[in-house]
Amino acid sequence: MAERRAEVLVVDRDPAVGRRLLSYLRDHGYAAEWVDEDEKAFNQLDSHLFDVLITELNLPRVDGMRLMSVAKERNPEVCVVFITREPDIALATEAMRQGAYDFQTKPVNLAKLEAVIQRGLEHQRLVYEQVELKRRLDERFGLGSLVGQSRQMVQVYNAVRQIGPAQATVLIYGEPGTGKDLIAQALHNLSPRRDEPFVRFNCANLSETVIEHELFGGTGRATPRQGRFELADGGTLFIESVADLTPRLQEVLLKVLTQRRIERPGDAKRIPVDVRVIAATNQRLDRLAETGAFRADLYERLAKVSIEAPALRARRDDIPLLVNQALRAAAEKHARPVLGITRNAMNLLINYDWPGNVRELQNVVEGMVATTHGAEPLGVNDIPEYLRRNVTPEAGEIRIPAGVSMRDIERLAIEETMKLCGHNKEKCAKTLGIGLRTLYRKLNEYGLR
Repeated sequence: MAERRAEVLVVDRDPAVGRRLLSYLRDHGYAAEWVDEDEKAFNQLDSHLFDVLITELNLPRVDGMRLMSVAKERNPEVCVVFITREPDIALATEAMRQGAYDFQTKPVNLAKLEAVIQRGLEHQRLVYEQVELKRRLDERFGLGSLVGQSRQMVQVYNAVRQIGPAQATVLIYGEPGTGKDLIAQALHNLSPRRDEPFVRFNCANLSETVIEHELFGGTGRATPRQGRFELADGGTLFIESVADLTPRLQEVLLKVLTQRRIERPGDAKRIPVDVRVIAATNQRLDRLAETGAFRADLYERLAKVSIEAPALRARRDDIPLLVNQALRAAAEKHARPVLGITRNAMNLLINYDWPGNVRELQNVVEGMVATTHGAEPLGVNDIPEYLRRNVTPEAGEIRIPAGVSMRDIERLAIEETMKLCGHNKEKCAKTLGIGLRTLYRKLNEYGLR
């Protein structure tokens, strides 16, 4: 594929200057345009994304500084070169301070101009490479698995990018199924420990003895057994359901975080460990700490930095993205052709409250894909009955259960439409597509007057 040519906008009132610059730039491989006034320049900037702007500094109705400001709104890295008839050191200094690359007097030195343009384009290339590298790192190292464009998820992304490279312990709060594990993985993968182990342990529904041996190991009969702290040495340990730790284990964990050493149960030997701890819970540790149900000093140690994983019902705008991602994953897993999902089915999924959050959504979509024949898009009937039953109706929406008589359906439609129309009978009749006399008869028949 041919390499994209850099786009240059030349703004100069003098046709001779404009044509000279245009000819030179095009001969040297640039996609150049020339305009002779500010109004045309603004129109060009609105319709095109230019890499380079070469403009007179003193235009009839607006100065070149304003033109540069508009160009930078469209492309922050645009290379701007000012040209003027008279040299002005103070003006040139101010132009450079505001982001211009060069300031030249007429007649323009074309060789010098191209050298400036090449310098500006090289800077742009480096900036764009950094942006692309950041995007690829996001995809490769964790953030790519976090899906969403809502304000709540943007806050999560920003927090992960800021906190990831640090060494502080992190507390992730969120309801079950909100992706706390994905946030923890992203934090690890954006940290200097990314090449070291990422070890997970869930304390939920386990006895104190089991948790202690899993975290800190055991002496064993033959050889000592390593716990999760030793396995994570140099890397990150992600402890889920940390609120389930007993008071004694809370004390032990606080000691480990403070001294950075562990003791295996039954062994007095102290083993140094270099581990970053990320903890997660679906309970409010701050409230538990206030009541004494969780050690306040341990809470403060764990929550040096905290991130909240938002519930899915709080970011409904992300549901279509998550549904489509889950459709692709399930189609690949079950080798089933999927032709998408109908608008009505998607609306139903958007309006459901998802108590199980993203995990529940993924399971629902996978079940829909696994049971479809792929002959047509997934529809409302492919959605599990429990979910359809528990969706809150939207304003003005009528839910009609199966098995209801046509008479009851008609009565319900008239009753709800009357409410929607503020009991204005003419408006109601028009909305229902029936005559006003018919509506009066039906209202009388169903006792809705």
